[in-house]
Amino acid sequence: MDRHPPPPHSRRFSLYQPPSYFSLSLLSIFIFSCFLSTSDAAFDVTPISFDEGYRPLFGDGNVVRSPAGDGVRILLDRFTGSGFISSDMYQHGFFSAKIKLPSDYTAGVVVAFYTSNGDVFEKTHDELDIEFLGNIRGKPWRFQTNVYGNGSTSRGREERYTLWFDPTKEYHRYSILWTANKIIFYVDEVPIREIVKSEAMGGDFPSKPMSLYATIWDASDWATSGGRYKVNYKYAPFVAEFKDLVLEGCMADPIRQLPASGCHAKDAQLEARDFATITSSQRRAMRRFRERYMYYSYCYDTLRYPVPPPECMIIPSEKARFKDTGRLKFGGSHKRRSRRRERIPAASVSDNQASM
Repeated sequence: MDRHPPPPHSRRFSLYQPPSYFSLSLLSIFIFSCFLSTSDAAFDVTPISFDEGYRPLFGDGNVVRSPAGDGVRILLDRFTGSGFISSDMYQHGFFSAKIKLPSDYTAGVVVAFYTSNGDVFEKTHDELDIEFLGNIRGKPWRFQTNVYGNGSTSRGREERYTLWFDPTKEYHRYSILWTANKIIFYVDEVPIREIVKSEAMGGDFPSKPMSLYATIWDASDWATSGGRYKVNYKYAPFVAEFKDLVLEGCMADPIRQLPASGCHAKDAQLEARDFATITSSQRRAMRRFRERYMYYSYCYDTLRYPVPPPECMIIPSEKARFKDTGRLKFGGSHKRRSRRRERIPAASVSDNQASM
């Protein structure tokens, strides 16, 4: 199996697997979706064609441009995964795409949308990850975000979530904003995570030019139930679809790190964009998302970090939902009661919270 390039530096651990989409409370999904839909209008962004900003990275035969050139499909089959990379590196930027994930049995499959400079700064690389983790039939895709700065791979900052929709049915926009002062991860126009730079973070805040990557690959050894369920190539090819690609930021030379001073104007433009400021309605939507759909946070993993990393904002009501492993608390046994449905955490705000 061709796994070039090295996948994002994710922490490979097994966490609680939420139950199936079909156990959801439809009313709670509807109410929550309506709430999120009012969080703010769509971002004012200008998509570019694939050839304007990207090139195949590996598995070239499995990188298939759309007829109009405005989108791309990347495939995983029994011979290779595939991926693409931005043609330039960026010193800060807004990286975004509408993505539709593979359906049916996807255990062991990982679709990653991330920024990195690991090919240039091998020992001191920076990285911002969105990784989608496949699952067995009837169980939902999960995803995680992560942040590394200056080679801080031993200090992973993972959070894991589920979604309030089925990401295999329609396209949804996933975005990463990276400025000199903050990082925001978005699903559609909903901010799901914000990291504000602090002096205490030091070099752990990404600081060097990065490229945008999108890949699909076989992660059978860890992605689903800690490797219990593997990729089954009976269901191949696994296809992830991308469109409405957005790259906004300051292009930079990866070796000379130029333009160092020339990025000030671009940075100011980036900070003035609608996606660079979280409005009050978006902040409420973010809080609701994290209450209902976040099922692991490194900030609450006190076994791993007895003292939370400096960027963690500990919210007492949020912390009360998690054990010292950073995982959601359960009511009673952690084992499944039947073959059809896993036990839902007692701390759920609704039936919807753990099911997605």
